[in-house]
Amino acid sequence: MSSTWHILGAGSLGSLWACRLARAGKAVRLILRDPRRLQAYQRTGGLTLVEQGQASHYAIPAETADAVGPVHRVLIACKAYDAAPAIARLAPRLADDAELILLQNGLGSQDEVAEQAPGVRCIFASSTEGAFREDDWQVQFAGHGTNWLGDPINPAMPEWFDDLAEAGIAAQWSVDILARLWRKLALNCAINPLTVLYDCRNGGLLEHSCEVTILCTELAELLRCCGQPEAAVDLAEEVRRVIQATGNNYSSMYQDVRAGRRTEIHYLLGHACRTAARHGLALPHVERLHRRLVDSLQARGLPRD
Repeated sequence: MSSTWHILGAGSLGSLWACRLARAGKAVRLILRDPRRLQAYQRTGGLTLVEQGQASHYAIPAETADAVGPVHRVLIACKAYDAAPAIARLAPRLADDAELILLQNGLGSQDEVAEQAPGVRCIFASSTEGAFREDDWQVQFAGHGTNWLGDPINPAMPEWFDDLAEAGIAAQWSVDILARLWRKLALNCAINPLTVLYDCRNGGLLEHSCEVTILCTELAELLRCCGQPEAAVDLAEEVRRVIQATGNNYSSMYQDVRAGRRTEIHYLLGHACRTAARHGLALPHVERLHRRLVDSLQARGLPRD
């Protein structure tokens, strides 16, 4: 298998991974959306990582999905709604032994990707690292965390896993990655939509603690119903800790709405509501929150899913 790391999606986390892998001497190539974005990137000459106030530039090669040559390993770091279409374009280049690392918010996009690349190994990832783009092709490392990776079908750790430690990317292999993804989905469902509806930073939700607690109660019930009881343990307490620890931050959904971008509602609240319906589970407060958020997005002229 080729040792090259292809990075699909030059957003905050994709750029953060690309820069650290390149800094460690790993072979890295970006896959950009279209020729226009590729030309803009080539004019800049690479990615810039700002860490602890120090800026470092990395001249990482880039290409589009229709370039020539097989792809053996690719980190998919785009938005959840873009993941499956991106892999559909890349599918003709995927080698038989290709591995996809899926770094998307929420749940549902992983199955969509797998449908576009049958037989290819899909490794799920969940990150607590903080990063944001200060400008095109420039990423600020905003907070250390951990990247959890795992494969629900094949528990064997991949051979390249040591690359992450060598690149300074804090990572752990999880044999129960779905529990972590469900836990993070519940956290996002309890926080992100309310920050949009109340037009506030995360810390502003301390004024709506009763509503947050009720949502956590229903979301914990959903987790247990889905066979993820460990993900439900002390959910409300962790949500409160996250709100307090990130009080000055704006949630990713809030930032998307303020920027007029499509949100990942379909893979967060939407997925929770669809799953509850399949199980015949009534979650009145979660369902009402979903309707309120959909109405708010429509009023702003943004997609409802």
